[in-house]
Order: sequence, then structure tokens, then C-alpha cells
Amino acid sequence: MTTPPIDASSVPRGQGLEARLAEGPVVCAEGYLFELERRGYLQAGPFVPEVVLDHPEQVTALHEQFVHAGSDVVEALTYYAHRDKLRAVGKDGQLEALNRQALALARQVAGDTGTLLAGNVCNTNVYDPGNPATHAAAREMFTEQVGWAAEADVDFVIGETFRYAEEALVALDVIQEAGLRAVMTLAIGTSPETRDGWGPADACRRLADAGATVVGLNCLRGPDTMLPLLEAIVAAVDVPVAALPVPYRTHHEQPTFHALRDSDHALLSGDRPFPTALDPFTCNRYQIADFTRRAAEAGVRYLGLCCGAAPHHVRSMAEALGRKPPASRYTEDMSRHSFLGTDERLSRHNLEYRDRL
Repeated sequence: MTTPPIDASSVPRGQGLEARLAEGPVVCAEGYLFELERRGYLQAGPFVPEVVLDHPEQVTALHEQFVHAGSDVVEALTYYAHRDKLRAVGKDGQLEALNRQALALARQVAGDTGTLLAGNVCNTNVYDPGNPATHAAAREMFTEQVGWAAEADVDFVIGETFRYAEEALVALDVIQEAGLRAVMTLAIGTSPETRDGWGPADACRRLADAGATVVGLNCLRGPDTMLPLLEAIVAAVDVPVAALPVPYRTHHEQPTFHALRDSDHALLSGDRPFPTALDPFTCNRYQIADFTRRAAEAGVRYLGLCCGAAPHHVRSMAEALGRKPPASRYTEDMSRHSFLGTDERLSRHNLEYRDRL
């Protein structure tokens, strides 16, 4: 049954996520870093979202395009907009300005479109399980970003791409201290466990028990290597489960997009296609639709895509759930193609030429 997007503006802030989940699956478009890098507005490697300050109109446009394609959520582009990352590119003085600007841009689009507004925190790359000082540093970084998100009156905060489940628990604690709901997703590498050795289902159960509104997985793994992990997570928790794979054709031998190798590697700048030569591994829209249907059948209720996603992938995901977002007006109709179509108005001499194209 088709479920139209809920008008989040009609729901009190903070309650919109539960209201939307009660009506059906939530679609959340991510992948801003890779898409803006492809467009020439962000640097691969550091992946710091300086574009928020340098070209805010591009961030707004991508927010609008993802909503047009079917996203129920506008996520502020504050991934890797934390103190450690900005320090690495010599711009730690812009930390607050970047975060506040990203939240303002997202808030404007969410308000204009009646979609949910999400803040965002992520892996700090500082956290070291054996060094308590880094735990305090990570908490401080989360506290800064979550504080600005709270001031922006977000509906919820996405805590994502955590390889350490313990770090995710620290982030969750900070989000809850701010009185906000949390969607917490873990990044599972080549070994099917967190970096601190917890199985995905166990880690998600601990996050759910600690109060997360939604738990699950995002990033690193493509559809075919994330899907086998989802059923156990759904069975282990009593909260909605999230799945946001990267749209790349990972497989058993190379289960993450970092692990992918291209046999035609002569022109690569390094020994792997990640991150700027992944094009041959990109999932097509039909593969994304197939993942969406299978994940939904497994009980996943919060669906999206991570690094590498583009609006046409999001549209395919929304359509697989029975929806018709505005972008569906332009979904392909090959019946009217001059050479490959079936429409009776097409010229016969062109249709007869199709096998020689």
C-alpha cells in the first residue's frame, strides 16, 4: 500500500520520527560527501564538508533533490564536521559556524517540504577503547555538535558509522542528555563484528536497551553483504531497525567498499578503487529496489543509502516501497523510446533497426 510522506510540520518537534514510523517505513537519504565530491565541491580523502560554508547553495540543492526523490528526512551535513576533522584541514576555528550553517540549511528545506529534520554525529576517529582520555575527548566532541543540533530544534539526531559500539553508546548518552531521540547505526567491516568485538545483533540490542529510538547498520557494506546481517538484528531488538548500505556491489570475498579491488587497476592512483574509482562497482537502481524490498520483508523499517548514493537511487528505494515521490514523474518509460519502444505511434523503420544499434 502506498504511504505518502507525513507532513512533519504538523507534528510537535521530537515526535515526528515515531509518528512517521507508525505510518510505515522511513526513507533517509544520506551520501552527501560522495555526491558533492563527484560534483566538484568537496575533497576526497579528508571528506570535510567545507562546502557548507563555501557553497551553501549546493548543499541546499542536494537536500531538495533528495526530498524530491523520496527522502522523508533532511539530514544536516555535519558528518565529519567535528573538531578533529576540521583541525586536520586547519579549519578548527570554523567548527561552530559550519555546524550552525549546516543545521540552518537543512532546517529551511525540512520546513519548506514538511520532512523530518535530523542532526548528525559520527565516528570521531579519536576514540581508543584502551585510552580513557580519548573517551572524554569523543564525548566533548559529541556534546558540541549535539548542543548545536538541540538549539536548531531537530526532530532527532543520527549517530552513524560507528565501528566501536562503545563509542556509539557514548554518543547515544550525549544525545539523550540533550533530550533528543537517536537513530544509531554501526559500520561493520570485513569481519562481521564491531571493532570492539561485538556481533551486530548484540551491539544493536545494547544500543536499543540504552534508549535508542532506532538501531541498525550503515555504510561500508553494500546491499548484498549488509542484508545477511539484518534478520538477526530485527530478531534481537524491540525497536525499529535501520539499514543504509553503500550502493556498491560488494560480495562475500570483498564485503566492504574499502575491500573492493578492480582487475583493471593500471590507472588507479593506489592499490584500491576506494574512494574515487568505484564507478564500475556502482549498483543500478533495480539492485537498490531489490535490496529495499528484501530488507523491508526482513522487518527493516528505516531505510536509506550511504556513501555513493544519488537521487535516482533514493527514488528507486521509495518506489520499491510503493511510493510515488515527485521525481516519479520522470521514472523511465522505455515504451516510448524511438528504437526500443513498443508505442504504436513510433516509426516502424526505427523499430526495425533496433538489433543494429
